[in-house]
Amino acid sequence: MPIAVPDLWHFAAMAAVVFGAALAQGVGGIGFAMFAAPVAALCFPQLAPGPLLTLGGFISLLTALRERGAIDWPAVGYALTGRAAGTLIAIYAMARFAPQALGLLFAAMILAAVGLSAAGLRFAATPGRVSGAGVASGIMGTMTSVGAPPIALVLQHAEPPRLRATLGMVLFLGSIFSLAMLALADRYTGYHAALALSLAPFLLAGFAVSGRLRSRLPPRAVRAVLLAACAIGALGVIAKALWLG
Repeated sequence: MPIAVPDLWHFAAMAAVVFGAALAQGVGGIGFAMFAAPVAALCFPQLAPGPLLTLGGFISLLTALRERGAIDWPAVGYALTGRAAGTLIAIYAMARFAPQALGLLFAAMILAAVGLSAAGLRFAATPGRVSGAGVASGIMGTMTSVGAPPIALVLQHAEPPRLRATLGMVLFLGSIFSLAMLALADRYTGYHAALALSLAPFLLAGFAVSGRLRSRLPPRAVRAVLLAACAIGALGVIAKALWLG
């Protein structure tokens, strides 16, 4: 299937989405892909999942390296074991089911992620639960590029540096495996990698600007607005799948 090369205005709009998503993550703590993925599904399908996984993996690596001394490596291992299984399940589903069905499943996953994040549910981070969260993260991350919420839920009891660093490392390493599997399934090509690379400066710019705004904006208010935006975007994906095919 031929891939359309974005024109200047189309690329500028994608750059704005990436900039805003990176800014949102830096200011409000909401995941990069959780903000960008619904918009991409509606307006820029070439961004999801591969390019967003690439960009999300990069920003996750930056987060992990910043507090690398706090990484919980056993938890990383448990989560990645589950994530590998979840990734294989996602690749099978993407190859077997129709795009419309996948669009509806995509939207349901986004809404589930929003609901879980908004509810603030807390679970003890046992090895079994961390592995189970890894499975869910692999499915969601590979299909939608939004893989953080399941793991974040089971690690919420951890100290903030440990949570951020561990989650960042899981998402970075998990994104590498997901991208490798997508490439084997011919769903991640040189075009997608080049598109992600071309948008990386806007990701870095958004993350840098967030450092200046973080102390000026109430994170809870930003979080609430972004969760609402994610939910609206997911509902838009459902409407598009049902009425436009």
